[in-house]
Amino acid sequence: MNFLQRLEHWGDTHHPKWLDIVRIILGLFLCYKGIDFLTHMSALAAMMKKASFSSFAYILAGQYVVFAHILGGILLAIGLFTRFAALIQIPILLGAVIFVRTNEDMLRPYSQLFISVLVLVLLIYFLIAGDGPWSFKIPEEEKKRSEP
Repeated sequence: MNFLQRLEHWGDTHHPKWLDIVRIILGLFLCYKGIDFLTHMSALAAMMKKASFSSFAYILAGQYVVFAHILGGILLAIGLFTRFAALIQIPILLGAVIFVRTNEDMLRPYSQLFISVLVLVLLIYFLIAGDGPWSFKIPEEEKKRSEP
């Protein structure tokens, strides 16, 4: 049994059902943020221009953020490919934690930095723990057919 199989087994045996509700809410929140970024793409581009990205880089990064948030949010919410969905979100949240302005509003409730760190911690947890009991599962027959 390799490391990934042991990690998946641990995640399946140590995953309370209430964390699935947290996963679903996190997925819906990320999907909402993806749609919000899509509707406010000019604000995202202006923020990235301050960080001295080239125009192609911020267009590419902006499209990645929107695509990853919407796709990853949907996948997290339904519990399908949860680890993959969390993995594609982590670079975005690391960038949000690093590039978010740390000013006097940092300690206010619901500040952008606080929410970014909270979402990052939850994504790291779901990357390790996996999907949980309330999620779509690939049938065992399909798993056996896909194994070499």
